[in-house]
Amino acid sequence: MLPKAARLRNRADFSATMRGRRAARGAVVVHLKQGDGAHGARAGFVVSKAVGGAVVRNRVKRRLRHLVAERLPAWTPGTDVVVRALPLAAERGYAELAADLDAAIALARKPRERRG
Repeated sequence: MLPKAARLRNRADFSATMRGRRAARGAVVVHLKQGDGAHGARAGFVVSKAVGGAVVRNRVKRRLRHLVAERLPAWTPGTDVVVRALPLAAERGYAELAADLDAAIALARKPRERRG
């Protein structure tokens, strides 16, 4: 489980993070915002009804929370991440969800290439 200080809990924090970098891979979309380091790394989750019923949504959210908790210590302080589950997340196993999350985070951290 994520420590209380590592959770995004209010609308303003979610909104600010959603305006940051976005990357999608497989069953997840990651919104990432690098902050000033005033707080530790934090994460929030969005799992809509499109993913499935309450039992399925909670299972997906628990898996994502556990995956992020494993990766959180490696993130730089001030990093805010919102992980949005797509309907495909209900069908993914733990390892597949982990691979999707890692790929999306890596893509969101990658510097943007200029179009020329």
